[in-house]
Amino acid sequence: MQTDIDPRNLIGRKAFDRNGTKIGTIDEVYLDDATGVPEWAAIRTGLFSRDAFVPLEPSELIEGTLKVPFDRSLIKDAPDFGVGRHLSPEQELQLYHHYGLDITSPPPPDHDFGNLAGTEDADM
Repeated sequence: MQTDIDPRNLIGRKAFDRNGTKIGTIDEVYLDDATGVPEWAAIRTGLFSRDAFVPLEPSELIEGTLKVPFDRSLIKDAPDFGVGRHLSPEQELQLYHHYGLDITSPPPPDHDFGNLAGTEDADM
């Protein structure tokens, strides 16, 4: 995915699976602790459903929508960690394994940098 896009501009956009089936709407974007690059999107999968985490890499932003290169069923079966809080390295690793993605380096130490896009640190 483009790394120069403002993650706040992803919130509210529609997301579709590899077959063009609508998954839902992006609720939140999570940034990498070490780099600050958008890494995960939480997608609301239905009116009374939960949010599903999807990797932003290898997803693509095409004509204002997020195309996720996985089947809708795999996305809906992703581990549920709740939204609005920090993802630990262990949780990220579970998500990477769920999607069959290989990470080349071990996860960084767990630091809570308030990495939810669009939030402000109260101590600043």
